[in-house]
Amino acid sequence: MARRTIARRPRPASPDAPTTTDGPSASDLLENKLAQLKSLLWCCHGDGNRWFEDAGPQHLDNVLWIAADLAREAAALFQQREGERNART
Repeated sequence: MARRTIARRPRPASPDAPTTTDGPSASDLLENKLAQLKSLLWCCHGDGNRWFEDAGPQHLDNVLWIAADLAREAAALFQQREGERNART
């Protein structure tokens, strides 16, 4: 599976133009985290392959830890995105 890449936002054309931050937006990062979480959970149980049951308790704990981290990061990015959106209005 190929990794998705996010295009960087363009820099302003002139020094007097409003500046934008370089790098992906909170929305882009949120979309990536949610795609990662969806793929992780599908791999664990998406087609009923029972890998999740056969992995053993340590692997199971680690996979759930990864999923929890991704969900926490996605929630933080959502809050950041909402703050950015509210700041524009």
